Amino acid sequence: MSAPERIGNPALRAKVMPAEAAAALIASNSTVGMSGFTGSGYPKAVPLALAARIEAERAAGRPSRLRVWTGASTGPELDGALARADGIEFRLPYNSDPLARERINRGEMEYLDMHLSQVAPMAWEGFLGPLDTAVVEVTAIRPDGTLIPSSSVGNNKTWLERADQVILEVNAWQNPALEGMHDIYYRTALPPNRVPIPLVRPDQRIGEPGFRVDPAKIVAIVETDAPDRNAPFTPPDETARAIAGHLMEFFRHEVARGRLPASLLPLQSGVGNIANAVLTGLKDGPFENLTAYTEVIQDGMLELLDSGRMLSASATAFSLSPDAAAAMNARMADYRDKIILRPQEISNHPELIRRLGCIAMNGLIEADIYGAVNSTHVMGSRIQNGIGGSGDFARNAFISVFMTPSTAKGGKISAIVPMVSHVDHITQDVQVIVTEQGLADLRGLSPKQRARAMIENCAHPDFRPGLEDYFQRALKESYGLQTPVLLDEALSWHRRYLETGSMRV
Repeated sequence: MSAPERIGNPALRAKVMPAEAAAALIASNSTVGMSGFTGSGYPKAVPLALAARIEAERAAGRPSRLRVWTGASTGPELDGALARADGIEFRLPYNSDPLARERINRGEMEYLDMHLSQVAPMAWEGFLGPLDTAVVEVTAIRPDGTLIPSSSVGNNKTWLERADQVILEVNAWQNPALEGMHDIYYRTALPPNRVPIPLVRPDQRIGEPGFRVDPAKIVAIVETDAPDRNAPFTPPDETARAIAGHLMEFFRHEVARGRLPASLLPLQSGVGNIANAVLTGLKDGPFENLTAYTEVIQDGMLELLDSGRMLSASATAFSLSPDAAAAMNARMADYRDKIILRPQEISNHPELIRRLGCIAMNGLIEADIYGAVNSTHVMGSRIQNGIGGSGDFARNAFISVFMTPSTAKGGKISAIVPMVSHVDHITQDVQVIVTEQGLADLRGLSPKQRARAMIENCAHPDFRPGLEDYFQRALKESYGLQTPVLLDEALSWHRRYLETGSMRV
């Protein structure tokens, strides 16, 4: 089905125009809410045209920069193009584009790294200011004006409602069989009018299959035929397989002890090669009738659905390799009864995560011996990507798991350190840490007990003696002994890396 055939409303079809003309409708120095989540469902044509316009205006002595809001990360046609043009003054709530990251870390772009569940409520509460324009990719427009979402939902519902004007990209690359996969819930409200969200199962539908929008707000429609940014996953290496193996053994143990059902509980998985390796491990494990309540569906989750091990998966977006995306597009209709895509304020909602009892599995940059986790900043100050949804899930999960190789940079950096250089997840929100060395179950342990479990089970042997030495001296010299810390050397490992290129002594 071509893009023109996807615009079923004649009045809206009359608003079709080139991307350059649509971009010209976006005011300089304004705030724009863009669709997109983990490289899925983001606008491809209008941001490129907008970046070209910004570059031309700067060359003519009329520099302008935008405030850009999205669902999460997007693709090179959006974040990359606008960052290259120096067209973003402020960005929220998540970024993974390398060009934008460099500008952020050079202090050339302001960046608000947020819990993803909080973006829509804060937009409605007015704390983020007005939203001038929404630029949203959709799969199709029904004759009655209903918008069929594309491969991500993210914050699109909120952008369409809050923006003064709307620009749509109708992308013919998106499979029309996506229609019926989405569940757009319209009964969220601000205090004091909030009511419980009536979702009690991951596979339950409580909303509508498309977006509502005031047609008078739609000022332009652009027809596109462009793929999402589908990045390949690296095949699981020995380290990833070891981490997955430790976690599978932990799940078996919890089932045997009666602390988890045989079908586990709804799974949440962060994005990345290790998370994907864990999902692959579940395909070969003993667990049946699995479900997922997560924010992103990766290759491993599709494999679980195909194998029959997983019955259903609820998320807000896809993050697939090119091969998996092609395979899914070929069989999209087969997944409509197994996959539900929701707004991220629902997929990441603390109320629902707590009610469903999710098992949260996320990555990290570093963890300290007491279980505090840094998932965003390298050496304390250089942002990598952002906290994403890991905080939404970790604090409210039935079990919160964080996974990482025990070393980085060819063994020069230890992922287990005396004290993290930046805290995203406090010790009270971290229950299980897994590296290829082993698994530390921190539930019910005091800080000193946590430290012993972390050093013994998770630290790399090359760094374990140094951690043990630090901890033993802290037990003797710390100001207090509830959480023993040597203030003058707690971050000395990070300082050593910055000075010498290695944490090793």
